[in-house]
Amino acid sequence: MSDYSTSFTVQQSAEEVYAAVVNVGAWWTGEIEGRADEVGAEFAYRHLPQHYSLQRVAELEPGRRVAWQVVDSKLAFVSEPGEWTGSQIVFDILPGTADGTELRFTHLGLIPDVECFGACSTAWRHYVNGSLHSLITTGAGLPDPW
Repeated sequence: MSDYSTSFTVQQSAEEVYAAVVNVGAWWTGEIEGRADEVGAEFAYRHLPQHYSLQRVAELEPGRRVAWQVVDSKLAFVSEPGEWTGSQIVFDILPGTADGTELRFTHLGLIPDVECFGACSTAWRHYVNGSLHSLITTGAGLPDPW
């Protein structure tokens, strides 16, 4: 089974992509509380009543990689609300590709057999390929469509 993954390439530098990723509240719309810019820091994401998750910053490599460990989750729209708990959310930044800087997003543990895969992968497409991409390229994330 393959973890959910998506990617895109932009003309902005790896440093600009990294800065946008760690500015979580500017692209992952909903309520964000806490910090995402220091290893060991935690932040909560709330999109009530459907979603709550607590992420711990596991890795920060400026201009290269951001990884979060999901330490708690409550998804109201699935039979197992803690599906995300223990999963990992990873942003790999690849500078200097032929077309610019590539961002590869992977949610490790979000696989097709997981009940929220359909809804969660649709949401990630909006937040990563839509809102985060917009933040990187225009300076503004996109509002939540839900």
